Amino acid sequence: MNGSAAVEFALVLPLVLLVLLAVTQVAVVARTQLEVAGAAREGARRAATAPDPADAVAVARRALPPELVDRARVQVRRPQVVGRQAEVTVVVPVRLIALGGLTVELRSKAVMRVER
Repeated sequence: MNGSAAVEFALVLPLVLLVLLAVTQVAVVARTQLEVAGAAREGARRAATAPDPADAVAVARRALPPELVDRARVQVRRPQVVGRQAEVTVVVPVRLIALGGLTVELRSKAVMRVER
């Protein structure tokens, strides 16, 4: 009985740390997905009101936190006809440390009607 608690703790500790790392990674990915969705929404809002797609790209990039701007890909599709849909897609690759460095792409698309 002497030391059995220490042995059990030593056996369980790596599993507890792995679960803690996984929960933290899920929270980071969820936060990043919300940031990507917000950037796509801001870009679509600009694309609906400004005729130059480069303006929408700039607005979407400004809506992202600094650590994501360099990795983000922003695509804008904006017809020149009022009433049609402007579409902005933002894609950011995220490395999942808990899964051995696997990289996934977080993607969000926002659509708004062209106003002018």
